[in-house]
Amino acid sequence: MTKQQKITLSASRDIPFNKLLLSQSNVRHIKAGVSIEELAEDIARRTLLASLTVRPVLDENGTETGMFEIPAGGRRFRALELLVKQKRLNRTAPVPCIIRTNGLAEEDSLAENIQRAPLHPLDQFRAFQAMREKGTSEEEIAAAFFVSASIVKQRLKLAAVAATLLDAYAEEEMTLDQLMAFTVNPDHERQEQVWEALQRHYSKQPYEIRRMLTEGAVRASDRRAQYVGLGAYVDAGGAILRDLFQTDDGGWLQDAGLLDLMVTEKLREDAEGVQAEGWHWVEVDTDFPYGHTFGMHRIPGEAEPMSDEQAATYQALRAEYDALEAEHADAEELPDDVDVRLGEIETTMEALQERPIRFEDEDFALAGAFVSIDSSGRLRVERGYVRPEDEADNGPEEPVDTAAADPAETNEGDEAEVGSVEEEDDDELKPLSDRLLTELTAHRTLALRDALAQDPQIALLAALHAMTLRLFYRHGGDSCVEVELRHTSFVGQVPGLGDMPYAQAIEQRHETWVRTLPKASEDLWDILTEFDRCSREALFAHCISLGVNATHDPYYRRPNAMAHADVLAGTVDLDMAKAGWGVSADTYLGRVTKARILKTVRDAKGDDAAARLVGLKKPEMVAAAEELLAGSRWLPEVLRTNPLPQVEDPQIELIDDADSTTLEAVEQSAADGGEQVVGDLGPAREDEPVSGEANTQTAAE
Repeated sequence: MTKQQKITLSASRDIPFNKLLLSQSNVRHIKAGVSIEELAEDIARRTLLASLTVRPVLDENGTETGMFEIPAGGRRFRALELLVKQKRLNRTAPVPCIIRTNGLAEEDSLAENIQRAPLHPLDQFRAFQAMREKGTSEEEIAAAFFVSASIVKQRLKLAAVAATLLDAYAEEEMTLDQLMAFTVNPDHERQEQVWEALQRHYSKQPYEIRRMLTEGAVRASDRRAQYVGLGAYVDAGGAILRDLFQTDDGGWLQDAGLLDLMVTEKLREDAEGVQAEGWHWVEVDTDFPYGHTFGMHRIPGEAEPMSDEQAATYQALRAEYDALEAEHADAEELPDDVDVRLGEIETTMEALQERPIRFEDEDFALAGAFVSIDSSGRLRVERGYVRPEDEADNGPEEPVDTAAADPAETNEGDEAEVGSVEEEDDDELKPLSDRLLTELTAHRTLALRDALAQDPQIALLAALHAMTLRLFYRHGGDSCVEVELRHTSFVGQVPGLGDMPYAQAIEQRHETWVRTLPKASEDLWDILTEFDRCSREALFAHCISLGVNATHDPYYRRPNAMAHADVLAGTVDLDMAKAGWGVSADTYLGRVTKARILKTVRDAKGDDAAARLVGLKKPEMVAAAEELLAGSRWLPEVLRTNPLPQVEDPQIELIDDADSTTLEAVEQSAADGGEQVVGDLGPAREDEPVSGEANTQTAAE
């Protein structure tokens, strides 16, 4: 029997550093892994943990020269070389080396790099955990291995997942992305329940794991969480689930019951402060539906003026701001100190402009306030609203109470009108009869109509006055122009509507006009006559916009009106995605069938994305689709704006009131009951262009 030959290991010994040099046989030429600087720091901290592989350098005769080349371990040699240059290591310091003589130098280098087994990530997680348990801080671990503290936190979080899940990851039954998703909830029992449930699911995507682990929790970005404050919630004993591997907007508040209790208590305290102001009533809720003030009169109050000192401060800040802008007008980028100063000035000026609102004592006795939380989590107080049942009895003029007049006088007046001549019994001036008043004012009404038709600017003013009365004041009938503008309410119909950017823009615009318009309706006409053209047009556009109703009503179908809504949307180039609408579980996905969800994903993301959702249950499909469609700008068909067909503008010749022949022809046509072209019959102001728009209508009386 042949005796097996024993293996002889290569000899090892310490060789002075100055006797070593790099070999050209090293197969590593591309930089990878830890930098030379970091490796040098690691050697300085822990000394050299692995020997260098060297070969003797031979002369032409094959005799050793005393020098050694390094085919394997070049990065370690460079790190030692850097320490020598930094005078942190002696040039003659002994370096542990393994001396190779057999085979090829390239083989030594290649074998060392190929045969090296990389560390499994789980081993690294557990090693960090062991160091932490032995008292090494996260910052110290990070410094020792040249990584950030956040990476150490992530590794420790992964190592803290349930042992059964770590075993599944080690056996490659779970991906690293899935393991990271499980770190959202530290409850091992819940983690194992979710993992078991996933075995029966078609999809095991990380977002599905996160959704299942955070069921019942409240997003930290929720208005309630922002209102209470995450710090206060934690101080009260609440737990926050955090995702260290994705942006989580602050995490999830695990104890929803505690959060609701804190919200109720804080809202109650804030409402008590508002009630102490003296309001007739105060309503409190986390969120009121959009349009909850519909039908109520609003008392705007008056902004308190700045004091002389505040006004002087404001003007000084404005002058400084203008001077800084002028000084750096040609600069491509502002200096940091100037940029910071401009920001400080803007903040201070905005604070000075935000004036407190003052109400009269009678306002407090009549009106009330709504206390809620806005979409950003700040306290929202809407003051000065008067309920219809609390309206003071100071409405518009009532019709003449004929029952209070002398019946004999009234009857006598009516009887006198039967004949062609009215008889006077005495010298006393009697009131005009209702019939005579009706006849006389009918003449005045038609004459007023005729005069108004010849002055488009005053006609616009009169229409604006009538609409503004109906939208901003209690008594909309205080105008002789009977223009009805229906303002459709959405109370309780559309959840979350009030948080949308366009709803908030309308509310802010309306609030601005409330502050701008006079408090008393009888002063409105004079104010409107003082407005410049731009202000009138802006107010007119706002009033008209509140009359738009493109809402589907299953009980009152208006196909022509809905078709016109499409035309109007195309005319103003409405883009609902740009306006702020986004597809989500609440706005769309959770309200439609699975087939439509798949179609939506297919339209927005393609067939492959939709195929991944096939077989999911409805809740899982909704959550997956919501994540896929985030930021996609996809719109359901009913919200899409189709481009209008391109047509040439009809050339309609305007009628100039200076052209007496044309005007007479128009008047004659109207008198004959024929078709009349109605254009801008009024004289154009010198500072305004004559409108190029006209329309055709039939004038027949």
